[in-house]
Amino acid sequence: MRNVNVRAFLGLVLLSMAAQVWSGVDVRFVSPADVAPDVSLVVPTVNGAPLAELDEDTRAVMVKAVSAAAFGKEAGATLPLYGQSGRPMLLLVELGEEPLNGAALETLGGTVSNALLGNITSATVLLNGITLADGATLSRVALGSKLGGYRFDKYQTETDDAVPTDLTLELADTNAESLQQQWLINGQPLADAVYFSRDLISEPANIIYPESFVARVKAAFKGIDNVRIRVLDEKAMAKQGMEVLLGVGMGSARPPRLLVIEYKGAGDAKPLVFAGKGITFDTGGVSLKNPTGLWRMKYDMSGAAAVTGTLLALAGREANVNAVAIAALAENMASDRAQRPGDVRTSMSGKTVEVINTDAEGRLVLADAVWYAQTAFDPEVLVDIATLTGSVRVALGTHYAGMFSRQDVLATQFLAAGKASGEAVWRLPLNPAFVNAITSDIADVKNVVEGGSGGGASIGAEFIGSFVKPETPWVHFDIAGRAWEFEGNAVTPKGAAGFGIRLLNQFVADNYE
Repeated sequence: MRNVNVRAFLGLVLLSMAAQVWSGVDVRFVSPADVAPDVSLVVPTVNGAPLAELDEDTRAVMVKAVSAAAFGKEAGATLPLYGQSGRPMLLLVELGEEPLNGAALETLGGTVSNALLGNITSATVLLNGITLADGATLSRVALGSKLGGYRFDKYQTETDDAVPTDLTLELADTNAESLQQQWLINGQPLADAVYFSRDLISEPANIIYPESFVARVKAAFKGIDNVRIRVLDEKAMAKQGMEVLLGVGMGSARPPRLLVIEYKGAGDAKPLVFAGKGITFDTGGVSLKNPTGLWRMKYDMSGAAAVTGTLLALAGREANVNAVAIAALAENMASDRAQRPGDVRTSMSGKTVEVINTDAEGRLVLADAVWYAQTAFDPEVLVDIATLTGSVRVALGTHYAGMFSRQDVLATQFLAAGKASGEAVWRLPLNPAFVNAITSDIADVKNVVEGGSGGGASIGAEFIGSFVKPETPWVHFDIAGRAWEFEGNAVTPKGAAGFGIRLLNQFVADNYE
């Protein structure tokens, strides 16, 4: 196992500074022998019975409280007890059935953070006695604690000094030293990358636009080895023939950008290339959106945030892989300079596109991005990720991202990565009928099908796929139903989800390391 080095720590510090993250939860693993007798304790239970060994007084208090509250019947339930057994707080957390897989361990960590943040400043979580599923590691509790403790409140000026804003969690287990190494080497970089992505998505569009997105990413990667960043401005994109991507940004005073990040961790191996939709604000253009919820369209760059965050995670943990992130960045505005429905534009591939609806712009920027990815990098695998369609939310709700692929093996690998990472995906169909549907009467393809034919998510995928060479291993993810958390859960607070980083990181770890 590699030792944690100064460069890795420096990278994490620089990342935190660049992303302006409020780090509400600090996590570390400790030995049960080092647990102080007067600290607040978090005790996981199954059917209300504690899993860890406790002193007689603490166990007696718990048994009485569990009986009085009829606690232990619902997984994820918590029961706080104050001023008992000489401790500021005892928190019982019901696990439900064991063994626990990785996602369940993250849920435990997030549940603890959400229960304690704002109430106390420190606690020790007793992890001994938890039964783990095959392949699961208790370091996932630390990841869940960090992810569940994320808050974006930098613009709130009125605060209550009496409310604790930070939390230190000590996770007690007999394998503390090994778990701490796992956490620092693999878990902490992943958590920081998700924080970074959530910050980008949460920021208002007057703060994050194509040029400032680029600046924020450059700052985050400062000091990290084996990374090269390139930025294509309007002139460079025009020289490449990216007329379709440029067309999306025509209506905005904020010029588009193509951001390319290369990480080399595996010599001369062909890279995995991740391309993300980066519409920093989407009005719909001339095909104007309904104003209800329009403020939320700052999240339409979640795909770009996911791929840049993935590169941060891979570089931060020194992954043994070559990888590239491509963020296709533009602001889709309505103005006298904006492209119009019916315009025809020529893509980098040479294929012509009839723009039927300017609000189907994500597939337009990705058309040039995926072609650039193939010509510049000859990828081992090409993945694009985007908040592409409302149709995928209708089909899958908010629990799955839609996945499309021509390669069954690749789809199977991502299904497994989704299950292991806690970011579930569901395969949806590609079909020649959808290809025929996007044939234009006056150009090669059109970006939408009029008339309510249905299959919108598949049609969007096939449009992007028409710019992917048949021999290129390719997966498209439509994350429109997963990129924004409307209610909040243990691991993802209400707001920007930062979806996709854990999924892509897991895919890399499972199949290329």
